[in-house]
Amino acid sequence: MLAAVLGYVNYRFLQLPSSIGLTVMGAIASLLVVALDRLLPGADFARDVVRFIAGIDFHTTLMDGMLSFLLFAGALHVDWHELRRGRWPIIVLSTIGVALSTALIGFGFLLLSRALGFALPAIWCFVFGALISPTDPVSVMGVLKRANVSPALEATVAGESLFNDGVGVVIFTILLASALSGEAFSIAHAAELFALEAGGGIALGLFIGWTAYRMMRSIDEYKVEVLISLAVVMGGYAIARPLHVSGPVAMAVAGLIIGNAGVAHAMSETTRDYLHKFWDLIDDILNTVLFLLIGLEVVTIPSDLRLVILGVAAIPLALAARSLSVLLPIRAIRPNHRYGLVAPVTLIWGGLRGGISIALALGLPDSPARSVILAATYVVVLFSVVVQGGTIKRVLERLAASDAEKLA
Repeated sequence: MLAAVLGYVNYRFLQLPSSIGLTVMGAIASLLVVALDRLLPGADFARDVVRFIAGIDFHTTLMDGMLSFLLFAGALHVDWHELRRGRWPIIVLSTIGVALSTALIGFGFLLLSRALGFALPAIWCFVFGALISPTDPVSVMGVLKRANVSPALEATVAGESLFNDGVGVVIFTILLASALSGEAFSIAHAAELFALEAGGGIALGLFIGWTAYRMMRSIDEYKVEVLISLAVVMGGYAIARPLHVSGPVAMAVAGLIIGNAGVAHAMSETTRDYLHKFWDLIDDILNTVLFLLIGLEVVTIPSDLRLVILGVAAIPLALAARSLSVLLPIRAIRPNHRYGLVAPVTLIWGGLRGGISIALALGLPDSPARSVILAATYVVVLFSVVVQGGTIKRVLERLAASDAEKLA
């Protein structure tokens, strides 16, 4: 109900992009809850909200549920032909780029936390690096809908956000397992696990997507074909878990197959219309709830000024790591290519953090590191969604106008 009311207020009065509007209003609502709790100590508003949020298993809800729907819905709209043109930047940025960003943020966060008096073990700092490095496909695709970028660049940014999400989850899982076990981290073992999970996810996604495509091509009934797409997401993600392969990667691959080959060769115009409307609605509903919960998360963060300082300091750290993890790999694979400003700015400033980072932080077990990581994650995500998401369109318009003036 709250999501519907705030969504109406945003659409009717504020007219902000839904992800930004709901995050801002969720944060304002949570601040009002805190203020009422201070003014009326006996009411326990904040405690009730904290109890409600604590009752939600965010890790299971998002990672085993919402994430599969979000990635599949996002992949449906990515043009395969444009994606192939940018395949090397996508592959490099979503693998080497995420690993490099994880390392840079991990080292930087270790230094920042120690300087502020938080005795975090190094492995937990790298866990933070892994969960904050992936760009959120929901946020990124929302930005691309508002920004006027070329189809090739749009496909590159969208494809990178889809696959770096799956890769980031794999790296996060490996690092978290090491942090919880207390065993020494082994790069060789981590690389082996990564290859198995990511490679297995690609193989599973290809198999499920191809099977669904063949089934859709053999019939012409929009209700059944929409149900097949739903079965791909729910059944495919359930299969990935016992196989110990990456469900997010599998869903991204399956969505690409159905959104391109399936839409082009296996569906009537009626089925295409229903399929896209169904998944657009699913995407909007989950997006609305997710970003509202992000805003409400401020209530659960302990009131410690050092946490706020650490979160604010993590913003330039995350941006610097994103910049290096984008520019260095691209320069390495295309050393003689002269990039304009639009492409790197879109990848860096348009690489928003979102609900996936929040969900991974919320899924951390209770420990002294959890509140520190959660606070820093919340501040970085809030800045990313509100400031970066709110300004990216104007930034790209100015760059485009500047390029036009140079050519004139």
